[in-house]
Amino acid sequence: MTDRRHAVIVAARRTPVVPKNGAFRHLQTDELAAPVFRQVLQDTGLDPSAIDQVVMGNALYGGGNPARMAALWAGLPVDVPALTVDTQCCAGLDAILLAARLVESGAAGCVLAGGMESFSRAPVRMHRPLRPEDQPVPYDRPAFAPPPYGDPDLFMSAAELARERSIPKAAQADYAVESHRKARLRQTPEIRSCELVRIPGAAVDLDPFTRVLRRETALRAPVLAGNPATGVTAATVAVEADAAAAVLVMDQETAWRLGHHRALRIMGGVSRGSDPACPALGPVGAVRALCRDLNLAVETLMRIELMEAFAVQALATVSDLHLDPVRVNPGGGALARGHPIGASGAILLVRLFTDLVAIRPDAAGQRGDAADGPAVAAIAAAGGLSCAIAVKQISS
Repeated sequence: MTDRRHAVIVAARRTPVVPKNGAFRHLQTDELAAPVFRQVLQDTGLDPSAIDQVVMGNALYGGGNPARMAALWAGLPVDVPALTVDTQCCAGLDAILLAARLVESGAAGCVLAGGMESFSRAPVRMHRPLRPEDQPVPYDRPAFAPPPYGDPDLFMSAAELARERSIPKAAQADYAVESHRKARLRQTPEIRSCELVRIPGAAVDLDPFTRVLRRETALRAPVLAGNPATGVTAATVAVEADAAAAVLVMDQETAWRLGHHRALRIMGGVSRGSDPACPALGPVGAVRALCRDLNLAVETLMRIELMEAFAVQALATVSDLHLDPVRVNPGGGALARGHPIGASGAILLVRLFTDLVAIRPDAAGQRGDAADGPAVAAIAAAGGLSCAIAVKQISS
């Protein structure tokens, strides 16, 4: 082995993704993450005292340190530090990238990382008044970019992208229908047993939003933003949701020594900024930059887990990167399960780990040829941010 420390993922788990005010409506984000931590540790047989750091992404809590709360709920020793990352939708994937860099640098040997979100229990947001006699002013979201940069409503931004690219509402509907179809095929007992963590007190053991979505139904969905021809509809936007996801990152030499004979090596990753006025296209630049860093051609990517916040976003990204649609989200995406903002990026890597490492080779119906080459998880965030991580399945 060379002097360079290689970061690998040896375990990965997530909760089901449950739409807002569903089965997880009574749970805080840290209460969702704690059972995932415990299951990841159980999968590896690792003692909690072996964890050097916890790094978790979160977007909606706007204060406190939910990563620390989750670590303590999970029974980690009190001397294990925990850090919460907020880069909005990128937070979960950025947290895992930070974990990999901690391991590669030698600053940590074993890191629990991922993302968590509860739309259902997120705090109500209000601006403090300037004068005592004034009332607090409620707001839905903070500003993501200051003047003179654009800071558009994300729905309107996606609708404008569809209008500029002349991507019809029907094409967006077809993409959403296909996402649900692929996701239904992936809900096998084996994949569910090695990927999902059942949360005590919540009677759900799969992604409940995944369903038979017919084209006629998708086409009838109301337009939420934009015009009747190319507008974004209720069927082509990922629903607000609650979930948590985590992976265990350690250096490769330690993984082999502890008996983890198959893992995902983190080949590299990038966090990148782009035009805040069009955040949806962030993954295009991130994937290109990542491939340049790794001396890879985009067409050699054998699998891409791409965040589907909007169908038009996915369609435009696939087009701009000249991706083979068969290799993009072969088990469906967020349009078929929901968007738990801070957790969504981490879920992409959990999906890759399940398909490339956790399931038996003869049961990998959704793997295709992904095990033979690099795979990428990519996501964009409000404010013009993006993150992409490349991984490859390895064996000792």
